[in-house]
Amino acid sequence: MALTTMHQQRGVNMKRILLASTAVFAVLSTQAGAAEKVTFGTNWLAQAEHGGYYQAVADGTYEACGLEVEIMPGGPQVSGRPLMLAGKIDFYMGGNLLQAFSAVEQEIPLKVVAAHFQKEPQVLMSHPGEGLDTWEELKDAEQYILGDEGFQTYFQWMIKDFGFDASKRIPYTFNPAPFIANPKSVQQGYVTSEPYAVEREGGFKPNLFLLADYGFTTYATTVETMQKTIDERPEVVACFVDGSAKGWYNYLYGDNAAANEMIKKDNPDITDEQIAFSIEKMKEFGIVDSGDTETMGIGAMTAEHIAEFYGKMVDAGVMAAGIDIEKAYTLDFVNKGVGLDLKK
Repeated sequence: MALTTMHQQRGVNMKRILLASTAVFAVLSTQAGAAEKVTFGTNWLAQAEHGGYYQAVADGTYEACGLEVEIMPGGPQVSGRPLMLAGKIDFYMGGNLLQAFSAVEQEIPLKVVAAHFQKEPQVLMSHPGEGLDTWEELKDAEQYILGDEGFQTYFQWMIKDFGFDASKRIPYTFNPAPFIANPKSVQQGYVTSEPYAVEREGGFKPNLFLLADYGFTTYATTVETMQKTIDERPEVVACFVDGSAKGWYNYLYGDNAAANEMIKKDNPDITDEQIAFSIEKMKEFGIVDSGDTETMGIGAMTAEHIAEFYGKMVDAGVMAAGIDIEKAYTLDFVNKGVGLDLKK
């Protein structure tokens, strides 16, 4: 297809989405009981990192544009993506862009429609004052405590771009005790989670190195849906994406008490202290709101950013070359500045 024709077709598609959204929102907002039920599957237990979605349920933001959203928490025994592929749920929380690239490779017709984390919250932690206080010094660690997924993805990029030593890696068992016991070790973690456990159990604040700030530039906490949903129910996708953006603004900058109560109901093991720590770190490191979101709104994505990250993953041997990554996402529902007026 000629480039001009492709641009024309994209313009037609966008007009169709906007017209459908306007018409359906008008109908749904005026008909009592007409809200459409949809299910959003998260990829882990309820936590502050899912707060924007809970906020949009709690304060009626989804309902205002015509959706009744059920949040289905994930967990160690729950696999949500197959449920979406089977048509059992409408939206799924992706981890980062690598899964979407793999879906294209496997000819699975799903797309990322929003990215609610501009930065993946993955960090490396080290003990302060042990000669491991800078990114470059991390290569001098005695061991890297990493899970299989991290070793196969971002650590391969670290080997390629920075010369880290794969022979020093030992498996991460989601227990901070080995890291706490060895001051010359480095451990993976989410900036919103593991550092809190280390502070409580180890009695010290670890050095934190956010991989996104050193070049691992994937989007994270993406919203995935099937191409069929985009084609047949664009107004539902638009409502969910817009509602989620507003939910994240209100969760980070407004009154989030009701959302946190919902989170604790779905995950009774989480504490107010953990939730507060996670929110603080999301703000401090610009996980949700930074860079392009400052002008384009939470959930923003750009083709250039995605292509740059894909190139890094090809160079590191994480992804195969030649994947048509434009099939992995659509920008039709984001970058409209939705919710910017809610930032306080």
